[in-house]
Amino acid sequence: MADAFLYVLLILDATFRVATPLVLAALAGMFSERSGVIDIGLEGKMLGSAFAAAACASVTGSAWAGLLVGVAAAIALSMLHGFACITHRGNQVVSGMAINIVVAGLAPTLGFAWFHQGGQTPPLSGDARFASLTLPFADATADWPIIGPLYSELISGHNIIVYMAAAAVPIAAWILFRTRFGLRIRAVGENPHAVDTAGISVVAIRYRALIVTGILCGIAGSYLSIAHGAGFARDMTAGKGYLALAALVFGKWKPVPTLFACLLFAFTDALQARLQGADIPGIGVIPVQFIQALPYILTVLLLAGFVGRAIPPKAIGQPYVKER
Repeated sequence: MADAFLYVLLILDATFRVATPLVLAALAGMFSERSGVIDIGLEGKMLGSAFAAAACASVTGSAWAGLLVGVAAAIALSMLHGFACITHRGNQVVSGMAINIVVAGLAPTLGFAWFHQGGQTPPLSGDARFASLTLPFADATADWPIIGPLYSELISGHNIIVYMAAAAVPIAAWILFRTRFGLRIRAVGENPHAVDTAGISVVAIRYRALIVTGILCGIAGSYLSIAHGAGFARDMTAGKGYLALAALVFGKWKPVPTLFACLLFAFTDALQARLQGADIPGIGVIPVQFIQALPYILTVLLLAGFVGRAIPPKAIGQPYVKER
């Protein structure tokens, strides 16, 4: 019984760690798409910020400096997306895919040119990474039955970005549904002409939404390279940006349902890591390739038949042309 409890606890602990970049990226996409801008480029923004954060942290030795540079890189990519889609009314899907492709090639190229380690950054350690935090009374309560392990192992012991992701969900919900800025974002995504008629700049609101998208994507990407990982590696996002978009659709562009979708995807990812090589009674050893595909299979199944009708913002993907 104790071993089973510990096993479940370890899987849930890994779920929180894996869900962190998904939650941040999904919230980033929510701000963008709620304003009417499709953002397929979440993957590229995360990858670009992961490289920028790791490169800066390896040079400066400071994880905080790496985080700031990673966020700046993601904001720059968001502004590039906005310049193409908002200012010049380009195709939003094409622009997002272009960012993904460019960053996927540019980041390893710069890594090879700067560090000469096959496109990777030098391994990070010490202050160049965000270390795990021990919350108050975690050590003192570790031996308590049930509550102690839950607090000391499951809640305590994560790095600061994990807690930032947890706090981002209620903050994002408050901004979107309780502030003037959030009201304008939702209004622009539903009826930009009405917003323009009220004397509010649609372009300005969408750019501001993309800045928020860049900030959240920058934190998500930085987490992968200087918190969860210890440096940048080629294609280290491994489709997490696309999973975040799937979670956003599954959550119907709402913060709390999106959070649960991210946790579900992260749980399957954490579970597949535990199942690799395991001999399941009555089944045997499941092929590693099938186990690794579990999160993506679940994504397809959920989106294909179990989500129901997900209604996006009415003006999503539509360039706004100001009436004269």
